[in-house]
Amino acid sequence: MAETQVFVQQQNYKIRLAQSTRSFTSASLLVKRMYLQKGYAVPNIQKLPDHITLTASQNGVEAGTITLGIDAGNGLQADVNYKQEVNQLRAEGRRYVELTKFAVDQTVGSKPVLAALFHIAYIYGRKLQQQTDVVIEVTPKHAKFYKRMLGFEQIGSERLNSRVNTTGVLLRLEIEYVDRQIILWGGKADQALKERSLYPYFFSKEDGEGIALRLLPTK
Repeated sequence: MAETQVFVQQQNYKIRLAQSTRSFTSASLLVKRMYLQKGYAVPNIQKLPDHITLTASQNGVEAGTITLGIDAGNGLQADVNYKQEVNQLRAEGRRYVELTKFAVDQTVGSKPVLAALFHIAYIYGRKLQQQTDVVIEVTPKHAKFYKRMLGFEQIGSERLNSRVNTTGVLLRLEIEYVDRQIILWGGKADQALKERSLYPYFFSKEDGEGIALRLLPTK
């Protein structure tokens, strides 16, 4: 099956659903380059059940990537360090997705790329999988960014994340909050100084719905 492409016309980015060996290799190389600069270890990105990997490119060069895991009974990475916290979400009837392997090349316009990747991941989680929450493990330093720019809240204490050999915390974001922010700010990058989050760089609600229709699997 050919790789899905979504074009962000304003910035000339291409957002792809990684499916080929080449696309996973490119995403892995970008993540390793970005993480090694900070002294973190990271394994290769692999094609796994209940996971999708998105890549962003500009002029044929990889600019960003993020992997989305669906909690479909096979367990996710957050189960390793935060089993109690994610089990509590499950007990409450919440359905969560997990974001991992995130990296954006800082030499390009990182906020639009970051917002596009997050918005497409949101579409997969919310529109196509009917999930209710997002969780992500990040370093305490990076947690400040996710709280301020996307509205995440911390639900787990600092713990060693052996996958990247550094301390991490678990953050949670209710997707209903993302719904509201897209309605308020999506597609309004010219108001980014007024609303100091990533949401003005998201697609508009209407554009997002159009993308969701294109991503629906064909019968």
